[in-house]
Amino acid sequence: MKNTLTVMAAACCLTMNAQTHENNKSEIKYPVTRKADNVDTYFGTNIQDPYRWLEDDRSEETAAWVKAENEVTFNYLSKIPFRDALKARMEKLWNYEKIGAPFKEGDYTYYYKNNGLQNQSVLYRKDKSGKEEVFLDPNTFSKDGTTSLGGINFTKKGDLAAYAISEGGSDWRKVFVMDTKTKKIVGETIVDVKFSGVSWKNSEGFYYSSYDKPEGSELSAKTDQHKLYYHKLGTPQKSDKVIFGQDQKRRYVNGGVTEDMKYLIISAANSTSGNELYIKDLTKPDSKIVNITDNFDSDSNIIDNNGSTLYIATNYKAPNMKIVTVDASNPAQKNWKDLIAETENVLSPSTGSGYIFAEYMQDAVSVIKQYDYNGKLVRNIELPGIGTAGGFGGKKTEKILYYSFTNYITPGTIYTYDPATGKSAVYQKPKVDFNGDEYESKQVFYTSKDGTKVPMIITHKKGIKLDGTNPTILYGYGGFNISLTPSFSIANAVWMENGGIYAVANLRGGGEYGKKWHDAGTKQQKQNVFNDFIAAAEYLISSKYTSSKFLAISGGSNGGLLVGATMTQRPDLMKVALPSVGVLDMLRYHTFTAGAGWAYDYGTAEDSKEMFDYLKGYSPVHNVKKGIQYPATMITTGDHDDRVVPAHSFKFAAELQEKHQGTNPVLIRIGVKAGHGAGKSIAQTIAEYSDVQAFTLYNMGVTPKIKK
Repeated sequence: MKNTLTVMAAACCLTMNAQTHENNKSEIKYPVTRKADNVDTYFGTNIQDPYRWLEDDRSEETAAWVKAENEVTFNYLSKIPFRDALKARMEKLWNYEKIGAPFKEGDYTYYYKNNGLQNQSVLYRKDKSGKEEVFLDPNTFSKDGTTSLGGINFTKKGDLAAYAISEGGSDWRKVFVMDTKTKKIVGETIVDVKFSGVSWKNSEGFYYSSYDKPEGSELSAKTDQHKLYYHKLGTPQKSDKVIFGQDQKRRYVNGGVTEDMKYLIISAANSTSGNELYIKDLTKPDSKIVNITDNFDSDSNIIDNNGSTLYIATNYKAPNMKIVTVDASNPAQKNWKDLIAETENVLSPSTGSGYIFAEYMQDAVSVIKQYDYNGKLVRNIELPGIGTAGGFGGKKTEKILYYSFTNYITPGTIYTYDPATGKSAVYQKPKVDFNGDEYESKQVFYTSKDGTKVPMIITHKKGIKLDGTNPTILYGYGGFNISLTPSFSIANAVWMENGGIYAVANLRGGGEYGKKWHDAGTKQQKQNVFNDFIAAAEYLISSKYTSSKFLAISGGSNGGLLVGATMTQRPDLMKVALPSVGVLDMLRYHTFTAGAGWAYDYGTAEDSKEMFDYLKGYSPVHNVKKGIQYPATMITTGDHDDRVVPAHSFKFAAELQEKHQGTNPVLIRIGVKAGHGAGKSIAQTIAEYSDVQAFTLYNMGVTPKIKK
């Protein structure tokens, strides 16, 4: 009976419209985007860049263009008859209490909580008697919820806390210091902090990283010399001392103090792959910064120390990562000793309670092993199911640790873990109006163009018919050694309860199978990533999960590039394209903000004629062709995105609107007071997801029967 009801529910959640809303589409009148005579020359080849003026985020003309494009987009969206109902359902499903894992600092236990639809989660604390109070409420930072908490770090004693705020989603932060007892701000506000945490040196002061404030636009100007500073409390920021990076130019520099306050660890990098590693003995006032690794050929980071013994996670001579030890007095690579050897699965370790927790990815799902500090296996940790586990971190003195578990049909649940016994228990299970038992998640392996086997997880309601008519979102990333592992999403839950299929492909360029998998999707092998994505779409179509009429492709940031390249190479393959905050101008990406640091993955147009030709061959902005019918497209970006500047999306939208033929809409939705994604308010997030799904279903000719 249960299975029968499930099949009926799947069949009744949507209807297909034979007519795909041509009236709304044909009425679209796009803003006229001025074309200018800008020409760049690369290795003797002239490249027109008619929309260069859209890169000027401070001009009145760009602001007027943004306003005009948003008016067209939101006018279109307002005519979708089920848009409001979809948003209402998403709000209802999102409205549940969310509580994070607790952590102890000084005399208090802290934890984040969101009552349901609060724009930002609130940091609470309890004293030893159990009395609860609000410690820090980011919802008070701004009236519209667009200023977020960008991180908080406590002193060892817990008497002071340094917290960073992000305004409008910007990567530039301000840092405030608070007396945790009185909750009063003390000292000077530290400004212009970017890509940085805060690490305390006792209660005297802290380390942080930033760039010199750029000339011109703070949103888009190039920033490529990162420096590590030390701020001493009670002194002005202008007197902060540069600890590292003044004479040695590095794009990314970060410093952190070990738990025992004995060492300062410095990591320095010029790209998103490979780093130098340094150490400074803080117990000796005049100690020098000592080099551990002196090149960028591998990734290494110190995960803990036990006295002078350093524990380092590295892919040096171990593409899938291993853990080594070395004495801090002589830490060069030649002295490293293997502690936990490399395996066939990628390692991502954490430490807590005096143990090492080795999280391995086995075909993109978690396997956890517990080791002692001598490298002896204590146990294999039994997880609640197949999915993604994270956490297992904490101070050495903690007796109980916490971890989270989730997959595409299981809302994130927090568990306690006793390292002494290996026992887990549910700590916080969210009460979401979603029954995962009605859904299934299946991993498949499909074959890419060159014969490579690529994993993909497909999730949907049980009992769907494989008849090619299921609305499907295919999501991918494929870059920067980032792995896509199973996780629950309210937006995806709404999509699936409306009969949609959600598929995630683990493309080359990611980190699912280590450095070799990553490198196979970089520079002049980047086309592998697009081929993997195209093959994923073809698998879904040939297996009758969906068809080109009911397929949408989606991705953000580097995934936005993925969507842009795929839709310009194979516009026939999908009905809808959803590139979000994408890197779309591959000839100029490295000239904005910290973009030059992405060259390990992409290469740059200045590297060589071969690299220029390769980038030009797939750059979405440069491969929109006149007279081609492109899929219904909604580009999304934020006006405060200083990671991937919105000019990428602006120029791509202008090219598409000018050149494509047919009635498929090509729209750009530009979030106001929104950045690359982090810190976005719940209201902004719900509105954007609702609009994206409404646009997608509408252009597939599907009217969902939305649950109330």
